[in-house]
Amino acid sequence: MSNEPKKAPCSIALLAHVDAGKTTLSEALLYCSGARRTLGRVDHKDAYLDTHALERARGITIFSKQALLKTASREITLVDTPGHVDFSTEAERTMPILDCAVLVISGTDGVQAHTLTLWRLLERYHVPVFLFINKMDLPGTEKGKLLAQLQEQLSPACVDFGADFASVAENAALCDEALLENYLESGTVTEGNLRGLVSKRKLFPCCFGSGLKLDGVDRLLEVLDHYAPVREYPEAFAARVYKISRDPQGNRLTWLKVTGGSLKVRAPLCYVNSNGEQLEEKAVQLRRYSAEKFTLREEILPGETAAVTGLTGTFAGQALGAEPAGQPYALEPVMTYRVNLPKGSDPSLVLPKLRQLEEEDPQLHLLWENGQIHVQIMGRVQLEIFRSLVQQRFGLDITLDDRRIFYKETIENTVEGVGHFEPLRHYAEVHLLLEPLPRGSGLVFGTACSTDVLDGNYQRLILTHLEEKIHRGVLTGAPITDMKITLLVGKAHLKHTEGGDFRQATYRAVRQGLMQAKSILLEPWYGFALTMPTEQIGRAITDIRAMGGEFDAPEAAGNLSTLKGLVPASEVKDYADTLAAYTQGRGRLQLSLHGYAPCHNTEAVLAETGYDPEADLDNTPDSVFCAHGAGFTVKWQQVKDYMHLESGLKEEKAPQILTRNIRVDDKELEKIMEREFGPIRRPLYRPAANRPATEEVPIRAPKQKYIIVDGYNMIFAWEDLAAQAKEDLDAARRQLCDILSSYAGFTKYRLVVVFDGYKQKGNPGEKSQFHNIQVVFTKEGQTADAYIEALAYEIGSNYAVRVASSDSLVQLSSFRSGVLRMSARELREEVESARQEMQAHFRK
Repeated sequence: MSNEPKKAPCSIALLAHVDAGKTTLSEALLYCSGARRTLGRVDHKDAYLDTHALERARGITIFSKQALLKTASREITLVDTPGHVDFSTEAERTMPILDCAVLVISGTDGVQAHTLTLWRLLERYHVPVFLFINKMDLPGTEKGKLLAQLQEQLSPACVDFGADFASVAENAALCDEALLENYLESGTVTEGNLRGLVSKRKLFPCCFGSGLKLDGVDRLLEVLDHYAPVREYPEAFAARVYKISRDPQGNRLTWLKVTGGSLKVRAPLCYVNSNGEQLEEKAVQLRRYSAEKFTLREEILPGETAAVTGLTGTFAGQALGAEPAGQPYALEPVMTYRVNLPKGSDPSLVLPKLRQLEEEDPQLHLLWENGQIHVQIMGRVQLEIFRSLVQQRFGLDITLDDRRIFYKETIENTVEGVGHFEPLRHYAEVHLLLEPLPRGSGLVFGTACSTDVLDGNYQRLILTHLEEKIHRGVLTGAPITDMKITLLVGKAHLKHTEGGDFRQATYRAVRQGLMQAKSILLEPWYGFALTMPTEQIGRAITDIRAMGGEFDAPEAAGNLSTLKGLVPASEVKDYADTLAAYTQGRGRLQLSLHGYAPCHNTEAVLAETGYDPEADLDNTPDSVFCAHGAGFTVKWQQVKDYMHLESGLKEEKAPQILTRNIRVDDKELEKIMEREFGPIRRPLYRPAANRPATEEVPIRAPKQKYIIVDGYNMIFAWEDLAAQAKEDLDAARRQLCDILSSYAGFTKYRLVVVFDGYKQKGNPGEKSQFHNIQVVFTKEGQTADAYIEALAYEIGSNYAVRVASSDSLVQLSSFRSGVLRMSARELREEVESARQEMQAHFRK
């Protein structure tokens, strides 16, 4: 037995693409840890965690399950999640409660499209990741090539933890600048250093083996025991709900993880349900499950998961107690089907029963349209499972047809929407700014309205109305997404404004803005990987082109070729069956949801839909005004002629852009510096012999402090900015400038941020003022290094100058120029210190 102190309980999920051997690995982990005496197998239909009849019949995991096991120093809740793409949402909803995850990859298949989807989700939820490369006992697997693929497609910080500790330490040190400096000075790396890198997602330990042959499983358990993050929990009660289910007796189970304090049996829980109602209920039973079996507990400790009975209004993703609210789930269904009930069934009575399945799977959306039930589903396999569950749970033999794609809409330009609601004895007016956001951003709501213009309570009411409704677009009536809606101004009446007035004005303002904007129809796209005999790749290319898809050049490996790309979800349909037919079963299609992108056949969809936004009375863009004691309707095009408030949009002059033409050895550099930063003041001294005796000796004023910042070096050295730069480099630049502007304002430093533009053809270079800092883009053929060196050399003797960069060449040039240097890490520490001082100052 180990004498190492026990660590807090740890929740670890197994995630994988389909057929990677994930459930087999979970069986091996339970067996090797001593949690089970026998080794179950999927093909023998006796896997410990595949307990549902549908799972054993199909040989796939459909529902997430958990099991308990112990390592030398900690207790682990192992969560086995589905690998099929249709059940990705089941895997995603476990991520907010994870301490870390094991991403399982088949050694024969390598990184698949669904692997990348899971990787992006783990990054979104900031989950530390261990990797287990499975099936290494099969022919054709090569450890070196697989590790190189992981480093290329996932992260360069993927490190083989099957090697000796010295080799692991050396490779891990390369993943972090601070650790590398310490390693070069002391030659040591501790287990705590590695655990810290793992918890910050700067290091991804990799283990290789075979779950079926139990090869490498003990090493994986050892790595998890030593390097899985160790969390400290606050004393105040907090918990996060991640799943709703029902036991065989029909009892409703709320699955949650305690993230602070503890939860005792019969303890009252206060929370708000999905309808906004405040509830107080008692935790009747606290169940600790391991597969199908459970033990009743009197108390659930921090870090532990449990299934709680007695709670009737909880929902997946809900935060309880002091737990902060989480972000919405990223994955969502892309297809809608009509539910056909057996003869004699009343849809209004069946719908509440189906709602039980909806709350158990938050991404199974049920819709009520014109007296019929529709369901939104991820794919064909989930459709079949849905039918089976309805049959088993409620004895209803349903069918699904009328397949439709779930479209969304966004806008291309910025507009101001105005809504006015003033029937007799009512009054409210709202002005909203609608701005487009990058793909995948969803809807963001905010306010820029002063409380001097509109009371804060009314502003909060407007934001609530924005969030409570699914706002429909004007092309097909599909939900809107990827835009920011900001309250600009609003107006209430002291006597006549009532609660529902701002709801009406807000809804109409959104709609009126959409009618003015240039709308874009979005459709879901799949990332695909087609593998087939090389001689048939031409047929596949023709098919993908006919679908309106995009693809890269085929990759050949032996007698097989792989085609990868993107394809509209509306065109895929039953192509997997077509592929199997023309390849005699040798072809393989893998799909993963890539996200929403502009529709490939917008005109055809609009013609088929025939949606008239002005005829949609539930989502009207028109406003209601009052005159002569009666309300009257004003069409959306004329609302701005009648509105009572001035437009909230303020015209701003575009900043002047100055072209730059700078050479390191250019004698005009000083003139340019004076033009950019003002006159360079040099103290003038006369020899004492030339000064009158009565003249006082001049006192040197302290030198103005300058920091010259290597912009891109900061972005890719600061972890949060580097992550943002992967999605939107321009946004990362703006965020860096925002951070440095606040820092400069507090410290009174003068900052110059230099961005490299030397590779951009025809780029003349530019300079602009961003609030209180200077921003410079170098011209074509001129590097930021050269510009920084020239600037530091020119002003270094007159000002107290520091150059911020972790680039060794920039630091060397700074040394030659005689100015001080600071690394990206040191600047970040100074910025953080200044931020804390600002907060302390404001609190005082």
